[in-house]
Formats: sequence, C-alpha cells, structure tokens
Amino acid sequence: MAVPILLLLLFFSIPFSESKLSEDYYKQTCPDFQKIVRETVTIKQAGQPVTAAGTLRLFFHDCMVEGCDASVFIASNHVNKAERDADINQSLSGDAFEVVVRAKTALELTCPGIVSCADILAEATRDLVTMVGGPFYPVKLGRKDGQVSLASKVDANLPKTNQTMDEIIKLFADKGFTIEEMVALTGGHTIGFSHCKEFTDRLFHYSPTTPTDPVMNPRFAEGLKKTCANYTTNPAMSAFNDVITPGKFDNIYYQNLKRGLGLLSSDHALVKDPRTMPLVELYSKNQEAFFKAFGHAMEKLGHHEIKTGQQGEVRRRCDAFNTIQA
Repeated sequence: MAVPILLLLLFFSIPFSESKLSEDYYKQTCPDFQKIVRETVTIKQAGQPVTAAGTLRLFFHDCMVEGCDASVFIASNHVNKAERDADINQSLSGDAFEVVVRAKTALELTCPGIVSCADILAEATRDLVTMVGGPFYPVKLGRKDGQVSLASKVDANLPKTNQTMDEIIKLFADKGFTIEEMVALTGGHTIGFSHCKEFTDRLFHYSPTTPTDPVMNPRFAEGLKKTCANYTTNPAMSAFNDVITPGKFDNIYYQNLKRGLGLLSSDHALVKDPRTMPLVELYSKNQEAFFKAFGHAMEKLGHHEIKTGQQGEVRRRCDAFNTIQA
C-alpha cells in the first residue's frame, strides 16, 4: 500500500490549478493554436526585433502581479486604474502588447472564444525567446484570463532597480522562487534595453564626491553619459542591457557583470552578493547551465498563481473583461 499512498501524496502536493494544465490543451478545440502563434510572432519579430525582449518583460510583469492571467492587458476606465497604467508598467513594450493582440485576433477567427490571452502570452514568450537564440522549454496550457486588474497591486510585486539584494531575494522568495531561479530569470536582461532614468543615478549622482559609480567600466560609463545626456527632457532615451550582444539570448550578460558592464544597480548587485555571485560565475562560464536554469524558472513562473476553470474567463478582447466590472 505504501507506493499508492506515496503517489497520492505527490498528486496532492501539486496545486490543483496547475494540474489542469497540459501542453496539448487545445489539441481538440483549437488544433492550429501553436502554428498561429508561431507564425504571428515570427512576422512581428522580423519587422520589430525588440519584440522578443519586450514580450519577455511583459510576461514577467504579468505573472509577478496576481499570477499569469493577462491582467496587465486590461485598459483602465473611469472606475478602475488597471495594472497597465501603474508607473512601473508605463515603459512596457507596445510591440509586446501588439503581438499578443495580433495572435488573439487570428485565433478568434479560427476558434472563437477558446484561447485565453494568458496562454497566448506564455506561448509567444517561449517562441520569441527561442527565436533569438534562447532555450526551448515546454509551455503547459489551460490558463484562464483574470477578472481583476488593479494598478495599486503592481508596485509591491515587482523588483526595482534600486532595491537591495536582500529586498529582491525576499520579494522572489515570498512568491516561492529560489535565489538560483531569481538569478536565472534576471538573465533575461541578456536581451532588450532599459530607459536612462533607471540607471542615471549611477552615471551622474552616485555620491556627493563621486558622480559616477566607480565599479562601472569607465569607457562604458562615458558612452552611457553621452547616450543619456538629455534623459530629463527625452524620457524615451535608453541603452541596451547587454552592450555586447543585445539582440541575442546568451550568457554574455553574466560575463558583462564581471567586467563592470552591468547597466542597472540591481544587475551589479548580483556580482557583489556572496549568495548570488557563485551563480553569476557559473552562468558566465556555462551557457548550458544558464539555459537549463532559465527554462526551469520560466516554466515555474508560467504556473505562478494561474487561474483555471471558473477562476477566470477567456476574454473576447485582451484589453477588456467580458463583463463590465462595477
């Protein structure tokens, strides 16, 4: 009897909502789901190469706040300020929103009312990461779209560039993520860019006696100062997170950190902290180890506080609930 009891205990250790997900969830109801998403993201990425990085960030911002339920897509109205309009979400990529909406439109024509925006975002993110050189990892499907989206929930649930490593580790730990998973997910900074306002304190206001952070590579810092010279009047000014291979998903990001080429304060903090430094060392030398850890962490992130069954809905449009929220 011991073996069946053990299997039963293992089954009940899996969150019930997560156990409802499966890779072939749409096999009968929308068999072209994966093909339609893949074709949509391929066309979009070819035309706008920043789409992959933007979609990865959008996925992270959605999942970390109330779970992976596409709540970040909801548009605000006169009675509700939605997640999308929280200050930290103002810089989310328009291309990322658009690629998901394009896929949703195509899917509604093929299999109306079947595929959730949350599942489209999860699948599109994986496809785009793979497209720019990153690891393939399985995406289980069956998420429902959330029915709540509040800007007030956002700030406390996302890491900030000026937080201490203690604060960042605690934020991830409170959501069930290990230090290894946090460092691997941060490796997503190997693609994409950050706006100047996120790191100019390191360039111009590090301390009263030392304007520029001394750990930054001097040439790198000077180049950033030129790029961000007018950041106060032009808030759209930005710089690549990985200055060496900005469009390729690889482990160069971790190598950059050791050379003083980390863009954000939170990036550099990974090198200073004894809890995270060994992982930076490992991933900088072993891309396979990074890819394996990143894929595992993304699978786990994609299951974070998901809604299934009656816990959510399949939205007709990604930016609006099916029923008006009072």
